[in-house]
Amino acid sequence: MICLCSLIYVLLFIGSFCLIGLLTVFLLLRLLIRNQKNKRRSNNDNDKYVALFHPYCNAGGGGERVLWCAVRALQNKYDGIKLYIYTGDLEATKKEILDKAERTFNLSLDTKNINFVYLKRRKWVEASRYPYFTLLGQSIGSMVLAMEALLNLQPDVYIDTMGYAFTYPIFSYIGGCKIGCYTHYPTISTDMLRRVQANVSAYNNRSIVAKNPFATWIKIVYYRIFSKIYGMVGRCADTIMVNSTWTENHILSLWDVPYKTHRVYPPCEVSHLKKLQSLASGHEKIVILSVGQFRPEKDHPLQLQAMYELRTLLNNDEALWNRLRLMIVGSCRDEEDRERVKNMQDFAKHLSLENSVEFRVNVSYQELIQCYQVAQIGLHAMWNEHFGISVVDCMAAGLIMVANKSGGPQMDIIETSEGSQTGYLAVDAYDYARCIATILYNGREYNNKIRQAARASVDRFSEQEFENGFLRAISPILDEKEFR
Repeated sequence: MICLCSLIYVLLFIGSFCLIGLLTVFLLLRLLIRNQKNKRRSNNDNDKYVALFHPYCNAGGGGERVLWCAVRALQNKYDGIKLYIYTGDLEATKKEILDKAERTFNLSLDTKNINFVYLKRRKWVEASRYPYFTLLGQSIGSMVLAMEALLNLQPDVYIDTMGYAFTYPIFSYIGGCKIGCYTHYPTISTDMLRRVQANVSAYNNRSIVAKNPFATWIKIVYYRIFSKIYGMVGRCADTIMVNSTWTENHILSLWDVPYKTHRVYPPCEVSHLKKLQSLASGHEKIVILSVGQFRPEKDHPLQLQAMYELRTLLNNDEALWNRLRLMIVGSCRDEEDRERVKNMQDFAKHLSLENSVEFRVNVSYQELIQCYQVAQIGLHAMWNEHFGISVVDCMAAGLIMVANKSGGPQMDIIETSEGSQTGYLAVDAYDYARCIATILYNGREYNNKIRQAARASVDRFSEQEFENGFLRAISPILDEKEFR
């Protein structure tokens, strides 16, 4: 009994000592970081420092379009601010990053008002670093990256444009910043939990887990605990922007702060794309275009499987099949993405599709425009895509879209009702093939009616609409005279 009491006292002492140590480190970091602001004020630097957290700002995807359109909106409205971007793109200079942004997204930016804070620990948020408990590992890694960012620059306003919610407490409680965020995709969702419960194998649920009841139970418990913590850190944000109805529903369920949450559709360059003249009618090939980063969740293998199924559905119409070409266009962030492209090229050969599929990696904006002009059909396969900027872009360019029957494409973008149809929704490879075959055998008049309806529906996703919504959501924390 005495030994047990002694053990309890020892554990309490150790626990108290650790707690005191953590509080001391917290206070020291807080004082150290607050000194940055005091030095600025003592030097009569009264501008507001606004920092945007986007470790992959040079990637060239839809998330990066959000970043640069947000930067442009802030530049156009606010004069007395200094803009900083936290990035891990160490290999690229400021000029190279901004030139690529302007070239890729057809944007004009005031480059003098943009500064970069380079982060050396971006590898801490890479999924490949955490083969197990990936969500937890990346989240803790983002906190490490946040501390590096904060020690390099303490802003007045911190805006996360990638969805690293675990960075919010760091910037809020240690940095004393106002927090804004634009959430493309919740780190965890009830849909992910349901997939695990249903023993479905996916890119984020290995087959070895799906087939093992005990491993599945462990993962369900892990997901539930993680979702509670995710809700706690998310509520640290002062204003929250979400990019679609699907994301909004999940964030409201997990974070439960509806009064802070705003739905702001991401910017799509619809005005320019709607003016494009199609060159497909005079083109010998019938081009099916897929646009998206080469990431596992985009499910490019499903697109290849759909082409394989399509060949069967065409009833051995070799003349029509020989005219078809799937053009997969996307950007690679790193060596892992490039390896993924190589694997898909091998998969295409395995399915005997090497003469019917073309991969285009890291193309320029002008090359992408040319792809839009020669294509007739668009393809997008991601399950529970949070929104789908490329879906909107394809529709604006005059392509008939076939997208996954889930997430943003189903809830916000594509209408399938007769009389107001703007595209098609599919579930599996056969379903995709059936939709493509339907488009191929439709009359020209019917297809043109779908194209016209699709083009007329996309104005609500314009860059101007995004900028208006973004400024409306962010202005409460930017217009405050004092910051804590």
